[in-house]
Amino acid sequence: MTLADRWREARVPVAGLHLDSAACSRQSNAVIDAAATHARHEAEVGGYVAGEAAAPALDAGRAAVRLLAGLPDAEVVFTTGSNHALDLLLSSWPGPRTVACLTGEYGPNLIIMAANGFEVRLLPVDETGRLRVEEAAAVLRADPPALVHLTVLGSHRGVVQPLAELAAVCRELGLPLAVDAAQGLGHVDCAVGADVLYTSSRKWLAGPRGVGALAVRPDLYRRLTPRWAPLELHEANIGSRLGFSLALGEHLAAGPAEVRRRLAEVGALTRSVLAEVPGWEVVEPVDEPSAITTLRPLDGAEPTPVRARLIAEHAIITTACEVVRAPNEMDRAVLRVSPHVDGAAEDLQRFAAALVAVSS
Repeated sequence: MTLADRWREARVPVAGLHLDSAACSRQSNAVIDAAATHARHEAEVGGYVAGEAAAPALDAGRAAVRLLAGLPDAEVVFTTGSNHALDLLLSSWPGPRTVACLTGEYGPNLIIMAANGFEVRLLPVDETGRLRVEEAAAVLRADPPALVHLTVLGSHRGVVQPLAELAAVCRELGLPLAVDAAQGLGHVDCAVGADVLYTSSRKWLAGPRGVGALAVRPDLYRRLTPRWAPLELHEANIGSRLGFSLALGEHLAAGPAEVRRRLAEVGALTRSVLAEVPGWEVVEPVDEPSAITTLRPLDGAEPTPVRARLIAEHAIITTACEVVRAPNEMDRAVLRVSPHVDGAAEDLQRFAAALVAVSS
């Protein structure tokens, strides 16, 4: 049985066509059951007793985050998602508040940086939005920021950033590197030993919504003024954290390298099928090793109403990415297509036909 077959078998049948894993993947039946079972256990023995009983499973989830982040000794804190994790990190930051990031930095991240008093410095990129590593190294060496921040895979474009190369530069220069792996963990290799990595559960790892993780290298953790201890003890959605932990386990059991290979294959298939759709241009190179494909309208189609019509008329789920997702890089909205490992040619051909129908 193939990875795609196992993925489909582990889930309820999709009602339509799901091409939106970069927004929210489909949880497995086992992940859904884990959260529901914990809710029943809370009703049976009380929330705090059930929470204590869940500790070993939650520890296993933290261990999986450490493994996928390449941070074997990291402090791992569960959060409500990636934005929450970044806000916790930056609001706990000691000393100077300057951060270097990409031109295509995620819009909500920029808002969180500004809200926490961080001055943003943009790093050089090429015409695809990919970091120019050597130029960036020179910029960082000449005027070191307090923090380097890299979104390894953007929300608005399926271009994989050179994370390992930037991590090596930051180690050489003694600069802390924080990685936004919301689109990266479970999708591309993030185990480069950055100083900080944070992620969401609901995207490529296919866990529940409303939960994520923040992993911090111990020496940096000791320098912070942490704001998150109460979140680990009191108002926590333990059921969602258990579901996330199980989803991490499922990813490890499937084989991260095999998942990455399959997602790259699905991405190449997606871009090949969609390359000839009239009125739309595929943004990424066909062999970009990600499963995110963005389509730029050429003839005046508006991605937001197109998305709505795809749902209403064809039961096909995609994402319309507006300019606010990357305000320093985008000049118009795009349509994002992101099948998971079960993506198939016939599904993409069905989508292509539907896209032509709703774009006219």
